[in-house]
Amino acid sequence: MTTPAERVAELREQIAFHSERYFIEDSPVIPDADYDQLVKELLVLEAAHPELVVESSPSLRVGAPTSTAFSPVNHGQPMLSLDNVFDEAELREWSERLVKSLGRDDVKFSIEPKIDGLALSILYVDGEYSVAATRGDGRVGEDVTANVATMASVPQRLAGVTTTGRLEVRGEVYIDKAAFDQLNASLAKAGERLFANPRNTAAGSLRQKDPVATARRPLSFLAYQLVVLEGHDELASITGHDQALEALDRFGFSVAPTVQHVQGAAAMVEASGWFEAHRHDLPYEIDGVVIKATRLADRDLLGSTSRAPRWAIARKLPPEERTTTLLAIEVSIGRTGRATPYAVLEPVVVAGSTVSMATLHNQDQVRAKDVRPGDLVIVRKAGDVIPEVVAHVPSPGVIRAPEWQFPQVCPECHGALERTGEESDTYCTNPACPAQTREQIVHFASRSAMDIEGLGEQRVVQLLTSGLIRDVADLYALSIDSMQELEGLGQLSATALVEAIALSRAQPLSRVLIGLGIRHVGPVAARSIAATFSTMPELLDASSDDLAAVDGVGAVIAASVVTFMEDPENRTLLERLASSGLALREPEVTSTVAQTLVGKAIVVTGSLEGFSRDGAEAAIISRGGTSPGSVSKKTFCVVVGEAPGASKVTKAAELGIPVVSAEGFASLLETGEIS
Repeated sequence: MTTPAERVAELREQIAFHSERYFIEDSPVIPDADYDQLVKELLVLEAAHPELVVESSPSLRVGAPTSTAFSPVNHGQPMLSLDNVFDEAELREWSERLVKSLGRDDVKFSIEPKIDGLALSILYVDGEYSVAATRGDGRVGEDVTANVATMASVPQRLAGVTTTGRLEVRGEVYIDKAAFDQLNASLAKAGERLFANPRNTAAGSLRQKDPVATARRPLSFLAYQLVVLEGHDELASITGHDQALEALDRFGFSVAPTVQHVQGAAAMVEASGWFEAHRHDLPYEIDGVVIKATRLADRDLLGSTSRAPRWAIARKLPPEERTTTLLAIEVSIGRTGRATPYAVLEPVVVAGSTVSMATLHNQDQVRAKDVRPGDLVIVRKAGDVIPEVVAHVPSPGVIRAPEWQFPQVCPECHGALERTGEESDTYCTNPACPAQTREQIVHFASRSAMDIEGLGEQRVVQLLTSGLIRDVADLYALSIDSMQELEGLGQLSATALVEAIALSRAQPLSRVLIGLGIRHVGPVAARSIAATFSTMPELLDASSDDLAAVDGVGAVIAASVVTFMEDPENRTLLERLASSGLALREPEVTSTVAQTLVGKAIVVTGSLEGFSRDGAEAAIISRGGTSPGSVSKKTFCVVVGEAPGASKVTKAAELGIPVVSAEGFASLLETGEIS
């Protein structure tokens, strides 16, 4: 059994290794959350066994030693680190200690985003840019003056400063999400290796030996602290962090527009929660929230430890990346036959939920990431995005399994798996594959298609296994008597399912087209096609040219529709659906609302108060607009609600597409204009 002393020694060795990879080499091999857990475990052990604490312990250090590749720079005042809390309860405990130390409960707090970048201190002498240095070990940093001078967001002269003196401006160097995506897109186009994440890219870019190389990277600087070292008497009137940020803004620096200044611990906790809810709305990656006592006098009273101020804390947000063991790589078959590899994982909590499976996208991604069963891997889950395996973590001395090989046969039907043309996806070529049949029926019954309540995957599997159905047309022959003997499906449940299936007969043609799962035909294309060819006979007679002429369809979708409609088995299926009583007709739209959005494509992301997802889409369509699922140059605006998709917000910013708040949605519907 490992003793406390042995475990402390192990932790110190691991932390030292990972600190060097993070601070010196800018290439960490584990996520920040896992590093934080190592430090937290060390702190707990040292608190329980104070006799094991030594001056060289990483728990007492700030940052890491500087690289010998850069000249050393002494900071005018130490750049301390921040202690961390990981949930609301710990944050409340910290605030209670702070309030108790100050002896009053009217403490004012400043709450700001903790950008995942590289800390930087910039010295200005008599208002002129002088020296820029990284944090280093908190007292001595690395001289990156020439590199920082290439950054447009760092002023060479402080605006409005006329008196003499020395001051330091501290902040974070980062690359915003849109710029990072553009950078990787350009690298991919050139066939070069992509960057892993914005933080490491920013740190590596800043610490280039050649300033010209730094200048080529889209670095930004956000200021969050002003330190007056001497002189500048006009700044002596600054008594709080809010005033310091105002001064930094006047000087010409960017400061976070989302900083909140509140009074009282309860308001502070509520404000810090805002950043967790809106972390994906921000243009840059954040891994936490920084809470500071606003009044400078309070900071003086509270003081600091050897490594961190007592007047500030970092609330770490739920990690979106964690490490875990990759147990196996399996392959799932979708409704179109696409074979998608996925990772079976040792369960781990990521972004607040337990993850046991994650996508690996396709065969090429597995090869590029070189992940193998038994590997320690990094798993990422950002917001509502499907969990994915990012990379494997090198484990020196560990013998890895052989490189994983994509199977040649379907795991469900044992038919051949083939790649089509230059596509990276692999497909099962057996149209009778039971996995494809199952997923086709699940998709047909889904909310966006025929909306058959109670017909989820588990029920579909049960109906297929029992032999009651073979395809979607068989659904309409199901009876209460035939189903009520199935396990877990009594008379009441069977009746409800039969009624839900019967209701779906009235669904419009556009919904049927979505449910059929025709390749490349999504909701927007289906509605456009059905609006032009409003009955199934009309659609069956349409040529590729006829279809391609429909707005929003084009040659690829047109060819896919014609291929589907000409297939004899699909023709038979459509005839059976028609004989089962499906309308197969698109009703004529007789809208009673003003057609304010004609010709306008409006993307909605996140939830909107008073509207379901389908309801918001219907409100746009009923006014003559379209509601595609992705942002493009043709998008009129993006409506952003609660918990939006980061990719859509980022794409809108990249293309200069206007963004409308949830509150502005009603006005947009009424007027067709952005208020």
